Amino acid sequence: MSNQTVTMEAPLSASRSSNAKAMTVIGTLFFLFGFITWLNSVLIPFLKQACELSDFQVYFVTFAFYISYFVMAIPSSGILKKVGFANGMSVGLFTMAIGSLIFVPAAQMRSFPLFLVGLFIQGAGMTLLQAASNPYVTIIGPIERAAQRMSIMGICNKVAAMIGILLLSVLLFSDTTELSQKIETLQGAEKEAELTLLAGRVIVPYIIMAVVLVGLGFMVRKAHLPEVNPEEEAGESNVKTPSSIFKIPYLMLGILCLFLYVGVEVLAIDSLALYGEASGFTKEVAIHLGIYSLVALTVGYLLGIVLVPKYISQRAALIICAVLGTVFTAGALLTSGKTSVIFIILLSFAHSLMWPGIWPLAINKLGKFTKLGSAFLIMAIAGGAILPLLYGALCVNLGNRQMPYIIMVPCYLYILYYAAAGYKKGLPS
Repeated sequence: MSNQTVTMEAPLSASRSSNAKAMTVIGTLFFLFGFITWLNSVLIPFLKQACELSDFQVYFVTFAFYISYFVMAIPSSGILKKVGFANGMSVGLFTMAIGSLIFVPAAQMRSFPLFLVGLFIQGAGMTLLQAASNPYVTIIGPIERAAQRMSIMGICNKVAAMIGILLLSVLLFSDTTELSQKIETLQGAEKEAELTLLAGRVIVPYIIMAVVLVGLGFMVRKAHLPEVNPEEEAGESNVKTPSSIFKIPYLMLGILCLFLYVGVEVLAIDSLALYGEASGFTKEVAIHLGIYSLVALTVGYLLGIVLVPKYISQRAALIICAVLGTVFTAGALLTSGKTSVIFIILLSFAHSLMWPGIWPLAINKLGKFTKLGSAFLIMAIAGGAILPLLYGALCVNLGNRQMPYIIMVPCYLYILYYAAAGYKKGLPS
């Protein structure tokens, strides 16, 4: 591995070619993040049918995947400290491959708990990748352009997600209407056999995914990425460092902000197929609605690349996004049918610059706490586990899939508070 190191807000010791290679590799990983993460939007309606689940039960798909970020973030920090950011990425890829292979016996046994185990292990590997790659992108260049770099990574992420949703939906839902009608006419052993065949459709795609993940793991090992050292921040030697990370208010507030943001982003996309179906779309059309959400996200990222920071600061962009989120949620609640679905899709546009806006504000000037702070922020991705599950519980209790979206409103209001004032609580001058 190269001995080159990069420090935040300091001249880069690595050559431009090394940094370009590093960003290419990281871009590939962000592509992978999107491909796997947003497949959940297809798995939710698929497993709901294959495993005969309620609206509440099926959102354990997102719970299993995203709760792993909370469980594994601190261990991931320890792994990165021991093996470095670059080697940590390859370990994460190998871990995700194991999670993908667990889908094979899960499908053969039509075992929803085993599917959840596979999703948790995939999420654990993703946690390690996120813990390494996000601060890497932030630190490898000037902090004021961090949002721009993250927007570029976001485009890689969302393009992959669109491809993943399209491919998996074709493989899993190519004859949805006919199959659903056939299953409804069956009972007993015949129905069990047909559902097992249905569940088996995930086997080949996830075996292929495991092979690709292993290959990427070896590629990262051979890439010799420049190592980053975020704990040596040039130009901050006169800044007093708190004795405890818990005494950094803007970080603690930022962790909650990221928690709520991830929750609403995941909820807006992963609930869309079922909500679209309930709002009048056919199942074949509803399963593809997530692609439109990802298009909205990508448009937002492209605007971020053009506008941030040349015309608008990343903090101002975050404020605008929080306001848009509140407005679009109100639109989804106050309208019905396909119009309401369109507002849910537009929420993804509002989410586009939230991650690249929140992360740099929360991680700024953490000094020796940068790696631990990054781990805490990764733990906050567990918002994607909690909010969709809460939404699913409300769907069951209220008997519809629209009104539960009201839980998003206080989330956007808090994000607005953090962008306007919370980010500077205790920030060193």
